[in-house]
Amino acid sequence: MLEEYRAPVGDDDRRKAGLAIHLVAVRTSALPERMTARGRLDPLSSRARRMAMYLSHVAFGWTLERVGHVFGVNRATAGAACRWAEDERDVREVDDLLNQLEACISGLYAPRAERQP
Repeated sequence: MLEEYRAPVGDDDRRKAGLAIHLVAVRTSALPERMTARGRLDPLSSRARRMAMYLSHVAFGWTLERVGHVFGVNRATAGAACRWAEDERDVREVDDLLNQLEACISGLYAPRAERQP
């Protein structure tokens, strides 16, 4: 039996993806461990994981390939998740939620200005 190929992912990328996963989990009531499980997910976990992939793409500026590596899916699956999220932004509640979560991530990872003495 062939072993599944998994691209190496750095600790910083894992932490950032973990942030996106946990923020989405808190706001959607999805379980982070279900969002990252292998195989077919339940609808809530699947929806939440797609949101976390989308947030990683837009808030961190990751390519779809990088999103796929970090989330353990191929680039096409990451792209499908991002297209789904863009389509869901037509729903005001989803758009508001994604805006809030993106702002939260951006606030944590935006470059900070040097303090003047």
